[in-house]
Amino acid sequence: MPTVLIAADELVAARYQMALSLGFHIVLSCFGVALPAMIYVLHRRGVRNGDQEALALAKKWAKASAVLFAIGAVSGTILSFEMGLLWPGMMSTFGDVIGLPFAMEGIAFFLEAIFLGIYLYGWGRLRPEVHLRTLIPIMLSGLFGTFCILAVNAWMNAPAGFTMLADGTVTDVDPLAAIFNDALWPQFLHMWVATFVVAGFLTSAVYAVGMLRGRRDRSHRLGFTVPFVFAAVAALAQPAIGHWAGTRLDTQQPSKLAAMELALETEDRAPVVIGGVLIDGEVRGGIEIPAIASLLAGNSFDTVIVGLEDIPEDERPPVNIVHWSFQTMIAAGTAMIALGGWYGWRRRRYGADGVFESTWFLRAAVAAGPVAVIALQAGWVTTEVGRQPWIVYGVMRVEDAVTSNSGIWISLAAMVVIYTSMAVVGARVLLGMARRWRADPSSDLPTPYGPGGSLHDVDTTGPPTDDLVGRPS
Repeated sequence: MPTVLIAADELVAARYQMALSLGFHIVLSCFGVALPAMIYVLHRRGVRNGDQEALALAKKWAKASAVLFAIGAVSGTILSFEMGLLWPGMMSTFGDVIGLPFAMEGIAFFLEAIFLGIYLYGWGRLRPEVHLRTLIPIMLSGLFGTFCILAVNAWMNAPAGFTMLADGTVTDVDPLAAIFNDALWPQFLHMWVATFVVAGFLTSAVYAVGMLRGRRDRSHRLGFTVPFVFAAVAALAQPAIGHWAGTRLDTQQPSKLAAMELALETEDRAPVVIGGVLIDGEVRGGIEIPAIASLLAGNSFDTVIVGLEDIPEDERPPVNIVHWSFQTMIAAGTAMIALGGWYGWRRRRYGADGVFESTWFLRAAVAAGPVAVIALQAGWVTTEVGRQPWIVYGVMRVEDAVTSNSGIWISLAAMVVIYTSMAVVGARVLLGMARRWRADPSSDLPTPYGPGGSLHDVDTTGPPTDDLVGRPS
């Protein structure tokens, strides 16, 4: 087989493996970032109001998050190795440029793991308010870790902080300029808010399933409401952040914007194309809304969108994939906003408990979980595939970064087995935990201020205590 075909074959395998790893890990990372904030709301309610059911939920969610964190640690470690093993051309060339955020993300990961362990161990061993505050560094480390990783990805879309000589040597490295590139803030905020959408709708979907099966107790209502409200508010904020992220594309990534909008000709007052596919250089089956694409791209009808005809053919991304992933993300986001509005309308008209009397609403809430994941994956497809054929936009092509080692298909097959096994084992563990809690809600060890009480119950409204026997601190 010719060498060029072997290289192309390895490039396809490397892309598939990276897509699999990212697609798997990104969902788990959403829980690591967003779920601690939801646990904090429940735990604070339990400590301040003496709400035992809120504390019970906080404790259960923390144990579930530990399982998800463990699986995410494995997939995240795999990803860190894959960056060097699959794309040595990029890492060897730009390691000095983007090494700092990678290192800081590692620190954030360890801090999150440490404080998650303290929080889990702290039930019944720490004073109530102190125990509650251990969630704060978990939330902050998750936020900082997200910032660091998104800084790298944003840099790949808007490279900065270095000078590349004619021979390919990188000089004048400025790591801070690389981190705070032009794409950082909108891309980081878009992903951070997305974590609450995914974690919130997936968590509330679990409780919606329970309510459809007849479990309408307060624990289920509370377990649904807290994450759903987080997710609904986040979904409502996403269009504004996404619009902000998109306003840089007309000047900094015109090929991505042209693919997203199926723009063939360079023009102002460019139309939005709903649906449609590009076949033999023609858009077929789409519905055009005049001038809206220019307005959305640059907040003006006069914004010029560069058409695909003015972009070299070897610098165009896979147009139909980018266009449809973008449209899928928009459609899913719109559906989730509508669901949040439906919840608000039902709550206002029928009261907090009346929300759950609608079977159709609960069914829609169940569907919102997978819809949120679809929106997340579609967004990342738009971001990553839309950057093609560049791994560092305008600077290095993916084909120049991929490894020359053979056997990528073998490692891809191994990753499929590993990720499938982790998903199955993780699901079985979580389902087993849920069945045990349903069979015996008090199966967890008691805590002095937590669900189930103890031999020495503590009045949560009084002075905090420092041990299991309730001595005043």
